[in-house]
Amino acid sequence: MSAFLFVVPPLVGHVNPLVGVVSALAARGHRVAWAGEPALIRRLAGPGATVHPCPPQEPNAADGQDGPDGQGEGAADAVRPPDLRGPEALRFLWERFLVPLAEAMAPGVRQAVGVFRPDVVVADQQALAGALVAEELGLPWATSATTSAEFADALASMPRVAAWNDTLLRDLRARIGHPDGTGDPRFSPHLVLAFSTPELAGPTPRGGDRVRWVGPSLAARPRPAAFPWDRLDPGRALVLVTLGTANAGVGRRFLTEAASAVRARAGRVQAVVADPEGVLGEQPGDPDVIALPRVPQLDLLERAAAVVCHAGHNTVCEALWYGVPLVVAPIRDDQPVIAAQVADAGVGVRIRFGRAGAAAIGAALDAVLGEPDVRAAAARVSAAFRAAGGAGAAADHLERLAGQEAPV
Repeated sequence: MSAFLFVVPPLVGHVNPLVGVVSALAARGHRVAWAGEPALIRRLAGPGATVHPCPPQEPNAADGQDGPDGQGEGAADAVRPPDLRGPEALRFLWERFLVPLAEAMAPGVRQAVGVFRPDVVVADQQALAGALVAEELGLPWATSATTSAEFADALASMPRVAAWNDTLLRDLRARIGHPDGTGDPRFSPHLVLAFSTPELAGPTPRGGDRVRWVGPSLAARPRPAAFPWDRLDPGRALVLVTLGTANAGVGRRFLTEAASAVRARAGRVQAVVADPEGVLGEQPGDPDVIALPRVPQLDLLERAAAVVCHAGHNTVCEALWYGVPLVVAPIRDDQPVIAAQVADAGVGVRIRFGRAGAAAIGAALDAVLGEPDVRAAAARVSAAFRAAGGAGAAADHLERLAGQEAPV
């Protein structure tokens, strides 16, 4: 049997897809361990998960803190201003989160490798220390691409930004990696696990033949203590409205407008809204909009007719796993790329997050609920996802990598 070390950033959406992969490998008798933020990983992967703290736990970075833009937990000192967009948002992400996180995690990754002695390191694309340390130590390593946005090479049309990004990575490698390394640490030369399929992601100019499209990796998750299932109306189309864990600080206006759009269609539509900040308030008797801080997303998607979201990769892929069409309102980071994939694949409608009011959200909802072509496209992507193999297929590829020698 082999040993696999999974290196992840303190972000919910980057841990969740790997939970199923870790479980599949463990069920086959392999040794598995994590390097990352212990409280977050154990909350998502289970209290028995073996976790090497990386970086060491900070008093102000306990479970429940926000990441670089409110994403997940940890990195509480890198809270991004909510109105930051475009190149400035990218600059903040790299200079204030990804690079400092890599430098902070590198000693812990080295220590985890020394203690756990993995045959293969699996590094999330935003946990750069995993890739750079594995490269430095000559270990085979795989990339976990929990979003397909990096494959699109979004910086190709911005050569100056691309050159700045390359310089940043080169300088980071000089500090914590192998000085003679030349590859992009976001793309392993051995194996790239992509948790999507070309039916959604479309043509991918980056990654080459190293990419293995395994589709979404879904695993059982902790459920909210109580969800009012009796309030769901089987006679109306259920719409899930969520901005994920990343955007609680910027969603007040959008969630309010989405609720208004649903209420205008109350005779045929009912919504469940993930409302972590209580924007819509406590309304236990509201028959049209059920707003709660946390909702059982996967359970709801089994019943949903449509999803309104921010085009977060996990939410989009989870919806399409169940064949549910989408209304996507991207905010920043990889979300515009994923939203373009949704529109190009014909599985949903894209609207503008900053300007969409109740009328625009409602019109988009009408389109995805009423257009047979949209639902048929969502069903096709769902079929492709399920055929790709998910966590089991990812485990297969990792087992093959563990049986090979690392390229020189």
